[in-house]
Amino acid sequence: MIDVTGSARPLEGRAIGVLIESDYYEPEIAYYQHRFPEEGAETRFLTRLWGQASLTFTGHEYRAPLVCDTDFESDMEAVLDSLAAVIIPSGMVADRLRYTDDVGVLPPATEFLRRAFARPDLLKGIICHGLWLVAPLPELVRGRHVVAHNNLHGDVQNMGAIYVDSDVVVDGDLVTARTGAHCHQFARTIIDLLSGRPPVFAPDARIPALAG
Repeated sequence: MIDVTGSARPLEGRAIGVLIESDYYEPEIAYYQHRFPEEGAETRFLTRLWGQASLTFTGHEYRAPLVCDTDFESDMEAVLDSLAAVIIPSGMVADRLRYTDDVGVLPPATEFLRRAFARPDLLKGIICHGLWLVAPLPELVRGRHVVAHNNLHGDVQNMGAIYVDSDVVVDGDLVTARTGAHCHQFARTIIDLLSGRPPVFAPDARIPALAG
């Protein structure tokens, strides 16, 4: 694929991490599996492996299996070092990953997200119900422009974020999208930002496109 600048596969050698658990929205995940590699990026699925070598998750619609063997918990900083972007997908993924053994301790997935937000050069993408994972740390999105599924409008308000009625919203290093059905616009926006192009689906983006 050739982009508008004439560069073949502009994301060659980069990796985009996608958190995964069961009850994922299969059309969204399948789209990431082929769309990011079209631009040269690896789609890397990450989860909490609970000490296992791998886990097999099933989708929400057809119970399709997806094997994940990359653990975000064992060495969070090393995993983050290897990524250009990290995505919290739709479906029940965020709800399953926000489980914590001790309610006095952050869920490991939210701790991973906290560390991701501490890196302004790392693009964060949250789509649909993925915003659930932010609930234990609302300060991550407080005062920032976001969109989420209509069912989470109250959650957005309670987190102190600024709801924007748009299918895709870019606020700095954060990209949000309305539903899993908007994964095409969401993925294209992430690709545009990582490629240093103005995002087609978020013309009101509040920062210049991320490059490098």
